[in-house]
Amino acid sequence: MKLDDAAAFAAGLPDVTADLRWGKRTWFVNGHGFVWVRPLGKTDIERFGDDKPPTGDIIGVIVDGLDAKDALLAMELPGFFTIEHFKGYAAVLIALRAARAKDVRATIRDGWTVAARRKPKKPKKPKPKPKRR
Repeated sequence: MKLDDAAAFAAGLPDVTADLRWGKRTWFVNGHGFVWVRPLGKTDIERFGDDKPPTGDIIGVIVDGLDAKDALLAMELPGFFTIEHFKGYAAVLIALRAARAKDVRATIRDGWTVAARRKPKKPKKPKPKPKRR
């Protein structure tokens, strides 16, 4: 699957908006990010040691808790993995080049469901500018 295909699928779900968070493309529902572009950083790659890290576009997708994450990873779906940085965080990473489109779409849909159930975030108020003297 290609990033453009995953992006189009996420954007096509109800009430989804796209923006940047931490400088990366992220898709939101009710103000909650549920899927985002997540390339591996230098430290992430180093932690793979002798194992070859995934290549190509990678996305992160939230899941419905750590048990759901463990169950999804136990299925050993092609392209699905996690890294040390995500330890204790209810999300999986997907190397799109290796993943099956049906698995990616199902996981994005499930992530959307998790985020859509959450109470909508209130828009942040802009910080007041300091007064000049």
